Amino acid sequence: MKFIRKLFLVIIPLVFSVNAFAAKTDLTVGLQLEPPHLDPTGAAAGAIDQVLYSNVFEGLTRFASDGSIIPGLAKSWDVSSDGTVYTFHLNQGVKYHDGSDLDANDVKFSLDRARAEDTTNAQKALFAGITNVEVLDHHKVKVTLDKPNGNFLFNLAWGDAVIVAEESIENIKQNPIGTGPFVFDKWVQGDRIELKKNDAYWGTPAKLDGATFKFISDASAAFAAMMAEDVDVFKSFPAPEQLVQFESDPRFKVLIGSNEGETILSTNNKMEPFNNLKVRKALAHAINRQAIIDGAMFGYGTPIGTHFAPHHPAYIDLTGQSQYDPDLSKKLLAEAGFPDGFTTTLKLPPPAYARKGGEIIASQLREVGINVEISNLEWAQWLEEVFRGKDYGLTIVSHTEPFDIGIYARPEYYFQYDSKEFQKVIEDLTAETNPVQRTSLMKKAQRMIADDYVNGYLFQRAQLSVINAKVKGIWENSPTQATDLTSVYWQN
Repeated sequence: MKFIRKLFLVIIPLVFSVNAFAAKTDLTVGLQLEPPHLDPTGAAAGAIDQVLYSNVFEGLTRFASDGSIIPGLAKSWDVSSDGTVYTFHLNQGVKYHDGSDLDANDVKFSLDRARAEDTTNAQKALFAGITNVEVLDHHKVKVTLDKPNGNFLFNLAWGDAVIVAEESIENIKQNPIGTGPFVFDKWVQGDRIELKKNDAYWGTPAKLDGATFKFISDASAAFAAMMAEDVDVFKSFPAPEQLVQFESDPRFKVLIGSNEGETILSTNNKMEPFNNLKVRKALAHAINRQAIIDGAMFGYGTPIGTHFAPHHPAYIDLTGQSQYDPDLSKKLLAEAGFPDGFTTTLKLPPPAYARKGGEIIASQLREVGINVEISNLEWAQWLEEVFRGKDYGLTIVSHTEPFDIGIYARPEYYFQYDSKEFQKVIEDLTAETNPVQRTSLMKKAQRMIADDYVNGYLFQRAQLSVINAKVKGIWENSPTQATDLTSVYWQN
């Protein structure tokens, strides 16, 4: 008996030791925003793509971590000599998570649905040039455009262009069925979404067995969750002032990258008095961008003077024409017929950059006589009142869609800017394939919206993420709204 007891004393610690050093195979990701539903083709909310892009749903093309466009469900494509016909060759053996096969009919259904008259796709303009989608065989589909489109493969990489099966549409908002390396498992609303590895994935399998997206809106709670290691990765960490504590802790790594988030003081161009160019110009000169970056983002951010990412090769710095000048702002208001200023609304969504930035901007505007009535809205309210309802004077939001200056060519868009000249520039840019000419048109578009002071251009957000130091494969930069887990793993 004594021998047996001693044997157990030796074996039990060994068992615990092996378990203690077993490699982790799952990941918990913290996000500040919870999706309103789970259909990336049916809403403008970037929170949907943050969970599902490339993980659950895939498109014909996709974004790589450096922002380049690479093959997705389409392994290759041919383009006609006149640039109007794309023939996509699909990967074979691709299955949806319910076991059904993906084929060219699904591509036709998805593209036709996205461009339909009654579509709910928030980016319908991406598909406007498509005149016909034809199934050539099970794995080949031909897409015809009304004219050449230099952005077409780029457009197909958006989350709004993922391929879905007609049979799954009825329940897609609650039960998304895609083709990606992870399968949707569970959504505990108000708390988390759980994904599990797709063992039947057609491509390179995921290295993780599962992932949980935990929704933590409060910055203090986000800090506590990371410090307790209840969360392994926090994308777009909401409290930049606390990053220094993570940087000094060897358990963590802070990633400071770039993203596509042009943060703007969006202006309702059809509402009085913002339909007056001088008022919009006065608004721009009343804003001290650096004070907003310092006060709301603790110094993380790049000032912008137009709606274009500074890391883009075609970017031009136009901040000088809307520099902080409150005296000029007052003069312009008087010339516009508002010597005593006016009152308007400032409706703010939940993120800290909007709430904190809103308080700073409200104070700056008051100095020139513009009084703002602040309303703090949840995302669902913001989407309903501001984005869809256009019931606002001013708002602050970060536009995180990649290369999205084309939204200014859509008069029905929520800031309701209607310039035929600008629309022609975007039309020419879309049709142009020559890189030199495209760059020239991009620069012209940037200058036009800066000259028209369509919005108050504030700053480009830095991509700030905190991760467990043993987690590898997380994107440092964010060329699209995604938490791509397809190559993420633990290094022990």
